[in-house]
Amino acid sequence: MSGFFITGTDTEIGKTFVSSLLIKLLVEEGLQVTGMKPIASGAKIVDGVLKNEDALSLIQASNVSSDYKNINPYVFEPPVSPHLAAEQAGVEINIDDIQKHFSRLQEISDVVIVEGVGGWYAPISCHTTVADLAEILGLPVILVVGLRLGCLNHALLTAQALRQSGIPIAGWIANHVDNAFSSADKNISTLKHYLNDIPFLGSVPFQSNQSDHCSMHHINKKSLINRLSIKK
Repeated sequence: MSGFFITGTDTEIGKTFVSSLLIKLLVEEGLQVTGMKPIASGAKIVDGVLKNEDALSLIQASNVSSDYKNINPYVFEPPVSPHLAAEQAGVEINIDDIQKHFSRLQEISDVVIVEGVGGWYAPISCHTTVADLAEILGLPVILVVGLRLGCLNHALLTAQALRQSGIPIAGWIANHVDNAFSSADKNISTLKHYLNDIPFLGSVPFQSNQSDHCSMHHINKKSLINRLSIKK
């Protein structure tokens, strides 16, 4: 059983889009793949159930079926920080509970792609962060860098925190989220220099937000597969 934990340099930098791409890429390799969004804030009622758009995107990309509760155990309506949304709902996010749902997905999947919420240190309760969740799940981490002004500082700080955590880092992916960002290529070169100890798994062009198939060709499939603790 294996998988990846997807984190990002910030919120709204394309973690869901990249996670969905990775799921589809691994499905093309003949693997049974499930996406998981343990915590999500910002949701609407769908078929009488509160559901999150990101979680639904992961479900659509996956080729393994499971109850929505396993995919997205904690979902909140207001689009605010998860710990605040949970507080408003009178709920405490329990990491052990998330681990139980994760284990259920592991039992029916070759690979589980778990998408975090916000950035690496985003609070999920008054005493835990996304980093604590990643640690208990025990998956290697992939860092998604949203290429826009300020991404260098955010990426280097997040990478430093990942190194200090001791959690295995599978690599990083550059995601072009701002088509007007003229320094994207130079930023990637800078990050390759400073993150030379972390594998670069590829970049996702901005226009590929309309074409998943095009995006897959920009991810280093061989490097990704080699970092999975499974045998095909």
